[in-house]
Amino acid sequence: MPLVLALALDITPSMRSELRWEVAGVAIGFVLLSIGLASMALFLFRRRSSDLTLVYFSSFGILYAVRLLFWQSIIRSLFPARNVVFNRIDLVIDCFVPVTFTLFILQIVEPRWKNALRWVIAAQLAFGATRLMSTLLHIGEKAMSLGNNIFVIGACALVGVYYVYGRRVRGTSREVKITFAGVAIFAVFAIATNLQDLKLLPYDRNIEPIGFLIFVCCLGYLAAHRTLAKEERLLAINKELEIANQIQSSILPREVPQLAGLEIAARYVPMSAVAGDFYDFLVLDERHIGILVADVTGHGVPAALIASMLKVAFAGQTAHAEDPASVLAGLNRALCGKFEEHFVTAAYVFVDLEKLVLRYGGAGHPPLLLASRGNAHTRHCGSREVEANGLMLGLFPEATYSSLEIQLDPGDRIVLYTDGILESMNPEREEFGKSRLKNFLDASAFSASHLADALLVELRRWSATDLGRAQDDDITLLVLDFLPSP
Repeated sequence: MPLVLALALDITPSMRSELRWEVAGVAIGFVLLSIGLASMALFLFRRRSSDLTLVYFSSFGILYAVRLLFWQSIIRSLFPARNVVFNRIDLVIDCFVPVTFTLFILQIVEPRWKNALRWVIAAQLAFGATRLMSTLLHIGEKAMSLGNNIFVIGACALVGVYYVYGRRVRGTSREVKITFAGVAIFAVFAIATNLQDLKLLPYDRNIEPIGFLIFVCCLGYLAAHRTLAKEERLLAINKELEIANQIQSSILPREVPQLAGLEIAARYVPMSAVAGDFYDFLVLDERHIGILVADVTGHGVPAALIASMLKVAFAGQTAHAEDPASVLAGLNRALCGKFEEHFVTAAYVFVDLEKLVLRYGGAGHPPLLLASRGNAHTRHCGSREVEANGLMLGLFPEATYSSLEIQLDPGDRIVLYTDGILESMNPEREEFGKSRLKNFLDASAFSASHLADALLVELRRWSATDLGRAQDDDITLLVLDFLPSP
């Protein structure tokens, strides 16, 4: 303890000042090194990005920090290398670190400045290589050192001219102003350091790292500002999606119609918050009902908006609800010309419970499945596809559609669905397909509601969505059971 006190008392004010500068230099160096490494890690984490701004910034920050740390005698004392090794490392970094800084500036300036900066980069590379060889061969070292000071001062002055000229000529965004304010401050400190090297300024402390730290702080503020802005936009988008989801939920039937002799089970599983699948009912009376299932191409909000248009168009088809061909033609006329990149597939059935007849028509939709059963408690005799398809809705104004009539028996089952069921893929990218769907229906003796739930469970198992795998498409399923008379 007395020895420590003696050493402390023996330190002169100039030595204390030198030690403070050393400690400050080490602290700034480690801060800059951490920021550079973090920036590089962030770029590698987002390696799909083609924007190299982070690469050039992190490269400049890492090289600058390493040079700054090797300037400090505290750091040098930790390594058993000779000073000449540190001097060589410092020389190589000093020759080429301006290139990384100019590459960073190249990423954020306007296109009209890029060609000039490319010439600057070429000059920096040529001058850096010449200076390196000059120092290693001890030829013209003083001239190269003088040229380096002048070159750095000129480059920094060019940045200052761009900043001042840019502010005067155009209205720049706040982000650009903050970025180039930081760059300009760093340029001023870099000019001051090089003027010190030229003995044109009396102050002998290296203050350039302070300017670079201010520049990094400006970028940190900019990054924080962008992050907060993106979070606000994301929250706004999520709010809009919630509203869109509520609106879409409102266009779907709140409950299935209850008709004597007919059990209807409807299941709707969207791929995302909003989707393009749609189903609806036209109940004419207690014995007659029309049922529509449709699938809009694409996903998300555009598909959901088209589905809402389909809701309005379908409500206007009541006058000829008993004719599927007329209903589909009416929907097609209502949708044509409203959009260009989308179309709609649809299946429509009209059920006449008095005559136990079903009329069916399709528009580019997967075929209806009919399972004939002797009664509600016996096994299926096998399901078959029923198809009466015309062109998709919304593409061809003059398209015509056909329909067919099916005589039903008590206990028969009709299944309407969208292609999200058929195209559901397992982890090996194999589709569920029609054959598996038909086999599942044939092997099931459940009621309509239980069958719909069991099929969704089977699809989740098949596609591994229960294990966190994303759903491949929207799914809509309607099961119609024609009940025997009590």
